Amino acid sequence: MSGVDAFRALHRHRAPEDPLVLPGPWDAASARVCVEAGFPALATPSAGVAASLGYEDGGTPADEMFAAVARIVRAVDVPVSADLEGGYGLAPRELVERLLETGAVGCNLEDSADGVLKDPHEHAAWLAEVRAAAGDRLFVNARVDTFVRGVTDPDQAVLRARLYVAAGADCVYPIGAPADVLPLLRAGIEGPVNAFARLDGEGPSPTALGELGATRVTFGPGLQRRAARALRDIAAGLTM
Repeated sequence: MSGVDAFRALHRHRAPEDPLVLPGPWDAASARVCVEAGFPALATPSAGVAASLGYEDGGTPADEMFAAVARIVRAVDVPVSADLEGGYGLAPRELVERLLETGAVGCNLEDSADGVLKDPHEHAAWLAEVRAAAGDRLFVNARVDTFVRGVTDPDQAVLRARLYVAAGADCVYPIGAPADVLPLLRAGIEGPVNAFARLDGEGPSPTALGELGATRVTFGPGLQRRAARALRDIAAGLTM
């Protein structure tokens, strides 16, 4: 079974209390730690990778992001999906080929740019071009940014999600969706749904998110930021 087939299989037939949990490594060392902890696949966070490279979120040049993803993929023997933000302005075929060169099996693609939601029909058409270029070689997770851009109507998220699934997305990610809205999204969306989990104890656990309708759970840059805080505390202690 190929890496992408194995990754797709991880999303199928999951019990509600057992969503696929994908930690977000930001470099080769953190990726190895996650695999040693027993996770069957990984999903890189663009903000975490950006921080590790010295950039603000959204400021990583495409070449550096692809190079970082390639280093993570080389370091582990499990499938890796990469957050490619909005695609860096690359044509779909170039985006697909450059990602495949890293060895990654999937990607996360956003439907907003510079804080503004893209036209959903235009974005769906672009996703369809990505799918056509990738064939079955990549697992496409289509991020739906309505909630993080101030649009709280779940019907708008469902509308976008349905367009993206019809365009060929394997999974949709209504980032920032309130936990109590997840059942509505689950009922209105065909296929896997990705939910965001916090590491500060302020939100539902991955298990709880699964029971609410999430097929898989990711943490964004949460792990990298928590590790940075821990390192800050250690470094401060060195001066005492």
